[in-house]
Amino acid sequence: MNSRFLGIPDLAEVPSVAVVIDVMRAYTVAAWAFAQGAEKIVLAESLDEALALKSRHPDWAALKDGPPAPGFDMVNSPGMLRSVDLAGRTVIQKTTAGTVGALAVKHASLVLCAGFVVAEATAEVLRTRARDSVTFVVTGEDGRADEDLACAQYIARRWTGEEGTDAAEFLRRAADSRAATELAEGIRQGVHPDDVALCLELDRFPFAMVATLEGSLMVLRPLATPSPTDR
Repeated sequence: MNSRFLGIPDLAEVPSVAVVIDVMRAYTVAAWAFAQGAEKIVLAESLDEALALKSRHPDWAALKDGPPAPGFDMVNSPGMLRSVDLAGRTVIQKTTAGTVGALAVKHASLVLCAGFVVAEATAEVLRTRARDSVTFVVTGEDGRADEDLACAQYIARRWTGEEGTDAAEFLRRAADSRAATELAEGIRQGVHPDDVALCLELDRFPFAMVATLEGSLMVLRPLATPSPTDR
């Protein structure tokens, strides 16, 4: 079993299996959207594409990084999203790094999108569907974001069954990361005070998130994984 950890600019070839990591906050937000009832999430290439999709599908909910903006229903904040009823709805998501990373590997045979909140469920999918090599796409800071790298390394160890893997050190690294500091200090816009804590909730949700091409769109959907008692 081989794990590679690459930033988006380092993706020279299409991997067979890719796990796209964005802890703070794209794929924490995506997980919360599914928890709030969303049916699927369309990953947009650009803000213009997100607005065009919203124009064609007024019942879809669009979200983006940063402050609220005309045409968008929500911002990329788990703290804000957790109170929104998304039952049965399609969400359009465009973020600075997370959605870009998923679209960069859209032709891989298996694309999983993850953060700490779905870490174990993601590792479980890898254990059943990835036999040899997995490429972890560390989306933040061109591959240098320690919150994303820590999450990727943790999931990789859970996938390979490495003994003595304690989540505490990986979560500590994420908590001490530049992204966590910027969110906590209000340097970034469109932030809820609980965002960092919500991004660091290990295994909050019992599903993984799989992205596939559906026509011309990259679509993210939840994938339930069996509980330990079901195995």
